[in-house]
Amino acid sequence: MAAAGLQGSMGRVAAAGDNAAVESFWALLQKTILDWRRWRTRDALHNAVVFWIEHTYNRRRRQRGLGTLTPVEYELAVIDQDAAVAA
Repeated sequence: MAAAGLQGSMGRVAAAGDNAAVESFWALLQKTILDWRRWRTRDALHNAVVFWIEHTYNRRRRQRGLGTLTPVEYELAVIDQDAAVAA
């Protein structure tokens, strides 16, 4: 039984795919940022997480679901494609 205020997953029982991407992201974040050192303030941790997402995760990590492009490369390709269609 779920605790008060918590809502269960919308997926079927034993269908791990619905949470796999998020769990993978959190595991990577924990391994590279949270377990790296002890943070003095929440602001310092917040800045480290934002920097990691913007400068490492989104710019360097290639993703199969995006045709082995990084999220930033994929976004730029979509913007360029939309601009070409609009022209």
